[in-house]
Amino acid sequence: MAVRTPSDDTAGVIAERYSLGTGPWTMTPVTRGALGQIWKLSGNGRSWAVKELLFGCDEAQVAREAALRDSAAGLGIASPRLHPDRHGAHVSRLHSPGGGTWVKLYDWVDGVAADPADPDVLTWFGRTMALLHQAGQGAVAPPDDWYERCPDDAAWEDALKKVRDAGLPWSGELDRFVATSAPRLAHWVTPSAPGDLVTSHLDLQPQNVLIGPDGPVLLDWDNAGSVAVEREFAGALHVWSGGNEVDIPAARLLARAYREAGGRAVVTGPESFSMLFATALNYIHVQAATAVEPTVTAAQREFGARQAVAFLRNAPDLAAVSLLVAALDE
Repeated sequence: MAVRTPSDDTAGVIAERYSLGTGPWTMTPVTRGALGQIWKLSGNGRSWAVKELLFGCDEAQVAREAALRDSAAGLGIASPRLHPDRHGAHVSRLHSPGGGTWVKLYDWVDGVAADPADPDVLTWFGRTMALLHQAGQGAVAPPDDWYERCPDDAAWEDALKKVRDAGLPWSGELDRFVATSAPRLAHWVTPSAPGDLVTSHLDLQPQNVLIGPDGPVLLDWDNAGSVAVEREFAGALHVWSGGNEVDIPAARLLARAYREAGGRAVVTGPESFSMLFATALNYIHVQAATAVEPTVTAAQREFGARQAVAFLRNAPDLAAVSLLVAALDE
C-alpha cells in the first residue's frame, strides 16, 4: 500500500470489502502515526479514513476499541465510527503477494487541530475524560505492560550500543538520557494496584482531537485497554497543560471540569504519573531500536529516528510534575 501505481486496485478492494459502492475510488496518504498510516479513501461524493496497520493486528484489541467507542458515543462523546466490513469484522486483512496488510475503515472527519490553550477545549476535554471513565467502568484485566513497566538496564544498553555502532548523530543524547533521566523516571514506574480499573482510550493527546463542524471529535482509539483512572488522568493532565512548560491555570481548569463531570481520579504525587513515565520510556526505547532495525523499511527506520530524538528532547521532567502536583493540591 505504500507505493501507488495505475494498476493498484487496493482502494477498490477496500470499497468492495466494506460495501461502499462501485466508485471510481482514489486513496491518498494523509499522515503516519506510530502504529499505522492514514489514507483518505474517496468516491461517490464521500470520503472515509483508512488506517493501514503497519505492525500487524491484535483482533481482540480492535474489539475493545469498537466496544469502548460505542459505549462512549452513548454518553455523547463524538468520534469517527469504526465501520464493520461486510462480514461484520471491524478490521480486515487484504491479501497480497507480499503477505497482506490489515486495515480499518472510519468516518472521515473534516476539522482543525484542537488548541489545548483554549479554555473551551480544556473544559470539553476534562468532561470528556470523566465520561470516558464512566463508559469503561468494570474492567478486570490488568493493564498492558507497556503502561506498567519500562526497559531495564540491559535493554537500554543493547539499544544504545546499536545506535552508537550505527553512528547515528543523536547517540550522545540517548547516552545522557539513559544515564540520567531514564532511571529517575523509572523509579516511579510500578504495576497498578488491583481495583479502580477502567477500559479507556489510553492516548488522550491534543493531536488526537479535531474541532469539526459540530465541535470536538476524539480520534485514534487503537490503544483502548485497562488503566487505573488516576494514572490516565495524571498523564493527560500533564500533556494538556503544557507538558514540561506547566500552565497552572490550564491544569486547574481541566481538573475542575473533570471533577464537575463526575471524574473520580485524584493526583497524589509523582507515583500518579507512572503511566506517563512508562509510556515515554518505552516509546523512546522502541523508536531508538526501530531506527537501527535492519528488517524494517528505510521509511520505518527514519520515522523511528525522528520520533526517538523528538521524545528524548521532550521527555517528562520530574520538576514539572512536582509543580503540577503542588498546584492541584492548593
